Amino acid sequence: MKTPPNSIEAERAVIGSILLDTTGRDERVMDLCQSAGVVPESFFDPRNRTIYAAMQRMARESKPLDALTLTEELMKAGTLEAVGGAAYIQTLIDQTPTTAHAEYYMNIILGKHLRRTMIESATKTIEKCFDEREYPDAQAVLGDAEKSFLEIGVRGDTTMPWASAIDLSFQRIDAMFDSNGKTLEGLSTGLTHLDEKLQGLKNSEMIVIAARPSVGKTSLAMNIAESCALGLDMNNVPVKTDDGKRHPVMIFSLEMPVEALAKRMIAGRAQVNTWRLNRGLCTKDEKRRLLQNLSIAAEELRGANLIVDDTAGLDVMDLRARARRAKKQHGIELIVIDYLQLCTCREAARMGSRQIEVSMISQQIKAMAKELKIPVIVLSQLSRANEQRGDKEEKPKLSDLRDSGAIEQDADVVFLLRRPSRTATSKDAADEQLAIIDVAKNRNGEIGEVKVNFYREFTRFGDRPIEHAGVEAFNSSEPEPAQGEFLDNPMM
Repeated sequence: MKTPPNSIEAERAVIGSILLDTTGRDERVMDLCQSAGVVPESFFDPRNRTIYAAMQRMARESKPLDALTLTEELMKAGTLEAVGGAAYIQTLIDQTPTTAHAEYYMNIILGKHLRRTMIESATKTIEKCFDEREYPDAQAVLGDAEKSFLEIGVRGDTTMPWASAIDLSFQRIDAMFDSNGKTLEGLSTGLTHLDEKLQGLKNSEMIVIAARPSVGKTSLAMNIAESCALGLDMNNVPVKTDDGKRHPVMIFSLEMPVEALAKRMIAGRAQVNTWRLNRGLCTKDEKRRLLQNLSIAAEELRGANLIVDDTAGLDVMDLRARARRAKKQHGIELIVIDYLQLCTCREAARMGSRQIEVSMISQQIKAMAKELKIPVIVLSQLSRANEQRGDKEEKPKLSDLRDSGAIEQDADVVFLLRRPSRTATSKDAADEQLAIIDVAKNRNGEIGEVKVNFYREFTRFGDRPIEHAGVEAFNSSEPEPAQGEFLDNPMM
């Protein structure tokens, strides 16, 4: 057995520096320790760990911190004798000549603590690997190992000072004035009218796209992902609000394999009806033209910074670990999860309640968005409640989110997607292209319906003409719908 990495001398120097520094009420060293993430566990010597924990309590309660007050605090807690009494505390001060090198000593103990943490995580992983009875799933062990190692180093106080938060927020508001409405607060969805409603997909937001099966929620999410990855809107024009910048996007496709997803994207971008092509309903000239369009679309998508993980039944903790790793390796700026109900949660599954499991999955996804500071789009199924209310339009509500009300609570933005042509009693049933994105919840903006076009044969969304959009006029062009039979896509 080897002694874990440690430096008792550096630990004593840090505590001694704090005591010397706070004699003049400056408390610079204590502030440095807290901002750098020094915690009681950073100290290897149990005596130093106990003393620093008492110092943290006193700092939180704004108590004066010196040798005398620290001694009294330890005496009240009944731990003074365990640390060596007042004599040991005085020794810490006497052996620290200056506070000038406190930051150097601090980095030493943080480095030793990091090494001990890595050893501890590796040891636990080794034990799990040997214990096949308790941990029969090797992939689960790997996921836990990835999670534990990727979380190492995420220490310390990450809270932004209030003054800094005010300054940053004011800068963003000021930028909005300067832009005259030409920039967004977040990533563009590629749909002009939806961007106007949302002001973009904002960092740390959990955006839920909910719909009944085969309405087009996967298509909408993939169109948005494609738009962000290529820096182009749905009309194949560079996004003006972002100067056509490309953003790395990660897609967790729990339902469709990556090959099917790529095929759909290529066909949609090329505006090719693969159903007609597969059944030989195109002439030779049409095939030649369509093949050329497909080749161009494939070449464009080849350069898109898209990362697709099509692992089925992925545990939400494994999903978080993979997303965390992708953020570090590729700098991803958007995550799409298709879809929430196909995720699992090992911890909650043991309780035997699907509602609790979905609730925990939703909480973990929201926590992931905040941790990575990027928007996360997650797809969700709706229940049949909207079809059973007797509403002629069959408009879904937030309460229709399937399996758990926690999804509604955790989400920052909720899209309720519907297509009136699928409801015989709807007043717009004859409009085959109309799709309505109902922004039913928007924590940081306005709510309301946005009308868009949906081309079923291409599984692709587009901006609706001005006179039909139901919003203020914008300069935008609409892609020409292809001629031919409109059929529901079974992959949608």
